[in-house]
Amino acid sequence: MISDRELDAGQRFLLACKGWWTTTLYSRVREEYVKRAGEADAAHSVSDVAAIVEDLTVYRYFSWLERHLQRMKYSGRYGLARYYDERRENVLGRLNAGEADGMLELRPDIKLPNYYTSVDIHQHPGGVWSDDVAGFVYEHGARTTTPLLGEAHKNLHVRLAELVAAEGEPSRVLDLGCGFGKSTLPIAERFPGSRVEGIDFSAPCLRLAAGTAKQAGVANVRYRQADAADTGFPDASFDLVTSTMLLHELPPKAVERVLSEAERVLQPGGRMVHLDFYYFPDAFARFMHYGHGRRNNEPFMQPVAELELPQLMRRHGFTDVKIVPFREADDLGPERTDTWRFPWTVISGRKPDSPEA
Repeated sequence: MISDRELDAGQRFLLACKGWWTTTLYSRVREEYVKRAGEADAAHSVSDVAAIVEDLTVYRYFSWLERHLQRMKYSGRYGLARYYDERRENVLGRLNAGEADGMLELRPDIKLPNYYTSVDIHQHPGGVWSDDVAGFVYEHGARTTTPLLGEAHKNLHVRLAELVAAEGEPSRVLDLGCGFGKSTLPIAERFPGSRVEGIDFSAPCLRLAAGTAKQAGVANVRYRQADAADTGFPDASFDLVTSTMLLHELPPKAVERVLSEAERVLQPGGRMVHLDFYYFPDAFARFMHYGHGRRNNEPFMQPVAELELPQLMRRHGFTDVKIVPFREADDLGPERTDTWRFPWTVISGRKPDSPEA
């Protein structure tokens, strides 16, 4: 059995490697690109960047390391999947509180779409839905998804909650694709007078989310197993619909259905706010993002990044459409070209107060 100390040492080693990959190695790739291209010109297309970069030894090493660091995080000798599998009985005993308190509604008969079940997303063995301990594995793995933030990854979601608060306090919030509650709980804590609903396909993640909320003493949140494109809530049920890192995990047609569903369940004047990956400062950043999608088993990253989201949002009834870069930390934003980072983007719109608006 892997000891706690061994797991911690192994995961910290992987995080340190990923930190070096994120900074030093990424900078070397970009330097070689600039040297060959003459300048980091945003006019270059993704195919232009690929022609320059793909045969670079440093890029191939960068790609190999990205793929295998992620694999080792989950499936290696000191991987998270093995650790939680060995402690299955103990960790599953923590998952009953939310159901008993009415914070959780599961649907054993729910039909999961093929796009969701056919890929081990993030290289998570079996995906985040197929194993009872998958929520614990996913939550632990998320702590090192953003190596420059390290253990402060929760701050990302706190910052989003503050951004939402700047435009007023909602009374009813729907958080789509909430996972283990990483995005939902900061919203519920920031707006204690609001009623917050989090939905997701993954029963293991939802059980963990409800247990975590109960342990934190947050009573204004409930989790439900449901499809973000067909939530089951009545029309005009919410004044805020949110998601965090959901859209890029959906095929484009499902993204459209999610936008349509968000418009349906919003009250007139209600807001929709997604935090996802969409803003790219140049073609090099876009090229690297597309490669990340392939290496991390996220097949919809590229097609969603190529959607004309403003037009889609307006077509589905939204006004005041805004797509702006998001700063995940004070010193991290799109101007930082010396480090690898996700192209964090806030994608927002408003449902008109009336059909004529």
